[in-house]
Amino acid sequence: MTESTSTLSGYASALDEAVTSRRAIAQLSGTASLTLDDAYRVQALSSGLRTTRGDRLVGVKLGFTSKAKALQMGVSDVIFGRLHARGAYADGGSVALEAFIHPRVEPEVAFRLGAPFDARASADPEAELRAAVDAVAPGLEIIDSRYANFKFSLTDVVADNTSAAGFVTGAWQPIDLTSAAARFDDRPVTLEIDGAVAATGSTGDILGDPVLALPAIARMAAAQGVVLPAGSVLLAGAATAAVALPGGVTVRATVPGLGSVHVTTTGTPAEER
Repeated sequence: MTESTSTLSGYASALDEAVTSRRAIAQLSGTASLTLDDAYRVQALSSGLRTTRGDRLVGVKLGFTSKAKALQMGVSDVIFGRLHARGAYADGGSVALEAFIHPRVEPEVAFRLGAPFDARASADPEAELRAAVDAVAPGLEIIDSRYANFKFSLTDVVADNTSAAGFVTGAWQPIDLTSAAARFDDRPVTLEIDGAVAATGSTGDILGDPVLALPAIARMAAAQGVVLPAGSVLLAGAATAAVALPGGVTVRATVPGLGSVHVTTTGTPAEER
């Protein structure tokens, strides 16, 4: 059963308030019976509140791209979220943890659009998206569930914009994804905190190859009516499990052939204050 627009707007406002106040809320699924379509509508409404405040859309991301995480959540498809400008941090820059509730960090592979992309206006969205991508980089994603104890159901996390909170991209390298030779399927990925290895994985843990995130992004952007401007960032998915993000440390992700990306954290998350 689909909830009314006013009800979904209320959920979107509650999640938006959790973002701006840095106070976690109870899972929506504890009292609501949301369908997956409802959850994406809440996500879109919440994103709209941010753009109204001037926090423009600058990209999209996928979640549950590892088989292990998908099995854990009992899902057979990836999930899709939106990236906003105020969540973008500079490589080598600083991230103030006061802006988050209980942040975690994941290493990613990121793609950049050299041309705008509107899946609904394309006869072959997947091919057009591959042609629009002009660069690749290592990335870090900061995730921060707006739910208490970082606990959620599938519909909860989709409504909560897949826990998207921040991201960093390293140096961009030109790439031509129209070539069949463009592959990133077997590269080790290392996540370090203050020089100590916190997690390891492989680019192959991202749907077998991060390039395979593009068909899913094209499909889901079309379904959600998301139009991406040139310069948009596409996060293909996490290459390792998420790691708690402490203050006063340097976090670095390294992918051979792509390089590394890092940020330094300051302060203390809201949940720890």
